[in-house]
Amino acid sequence: MLALWLLLQALTLLGVVNYLRHLPADRQEEAPAGAVMILSVRDDWDGGAELIARLKAQSAGFRLLLATSGACAAAESLGARERDWVEIVRAGIATDEGQKVHKIRAALRALRPDDRYLLFIDADIEPPARLVGRLLFPLARGKADIVTGYRLLLPAPGWMSTLVGAVELQLATMPRAASSTMPWGGAMAMTRAVADQLDLDAVLAGRLSDDMAIGLAGWRAKLRLRPVRDLLIANPLDGTVPSLWAFGVRQYRHVLTNSPGMWLAATVGVMLQSAAWVWALGWGGWPAIAIGYGAAWGRAALRSRILDKVLEPQQACCARRSLLWDMAAPFVPLWAHLMVQVQAALSHRIRWGGWDYWVKRGRVLRMERVGA
Repeated sequence: MLALWLLLQALTLLGVVNYLRHLPADRQEEAPAGAVMILSVRDDWDGGAELIARLKAQSAGFRLLLATSGACAAAESLGARERDWVEIVRAGIATDEGQKVHKIRAALRALRPDDRYLLFIDADIEPPARLVGRLLFPLARGKADIVTGYRLLLPAPGWMSTLVGAVELQLATMPRAASSTMPWGGAMAMTRAVADQLDLDAVLAGRLSDDMAIGLAGWRAKLRLRPVRDLLIANPLDGTVPSLWAFGVRQYRHVLTNSPGMWLAATVGVMLQSAAWVWALGWGGWPAIAIGYGAAWGRAALRSRILDKVLEPQQACCARRSLLWDMAAPFVPLWAHLMVQVQAALSHRIRWGGWDYWVKRGRVLRMERVGA
């Protein structure tokens, strides 16, 4: 059993080594004409001064489509100030699909004939100046059909936020398939031709999760879904213990309600590692514990190097808070991860953005405003 434990820990360590080795040294960018960025915002959006400043600092140009319900004062104000760059799309309130999906679909219908590249981002990210150029590079060179980055959480001080950050950091630094990676809607791009090939509006109709719907449609169409490994995008994380736990449950409930097989594969993988740690702590003795902690410290050191390579220095300092769990109690993120996965399977109701959605096979069956 000790040999199997050693093999398991070696594999987890090699997975992070694989990610580090595949970080591109030459981060090539492209700036083709006809790029449009779609940003969906809620009614209470504050205008995202830092986000807008970061978007203006991008090395590649684009125009910005702000998709709202029609009741976001900050978006209207930005659109009035930046008429040459920003276009407001007023989607109204969804009644049979996710609010974000509803806004994205409205933005798709507002595209111009010369919009050749579609970029999608979330409003809560802190993108580097290379974001747009790096997303466009594989598309402009014909190396991919859909490209994606992934979130890298910047947890606020506190045990729960750093625990959620530790789980997400494990996911962020897993090996990525070169041409079949599930996209993340917070930093994703595709050509207009691919959007038309997929019939993106129809793919999203009635759905709650934009990235799961697009990713699964891309897999079915055998498209090339490519990760840009250096685009681990800073995403601040803060909140109460219940809200942070609910965030984790919601992510896996999206997975389960869209692809039960994907949820099962992920859960079995985490369950095996969790059970192995129970054996190591209860019956493996000091040799097993030493192996487990040695591998955990090795992963932490490698992830620290990855953070330095993909984030700004201040962002990397925040992200390192999550590494403390790997160093002090590497089994806790695994056990928390497993509990989140199991809880996600107990219901098909997803609370998101002030709405409750009941979802089956990715489609919204019923939705109610929270507190209505």
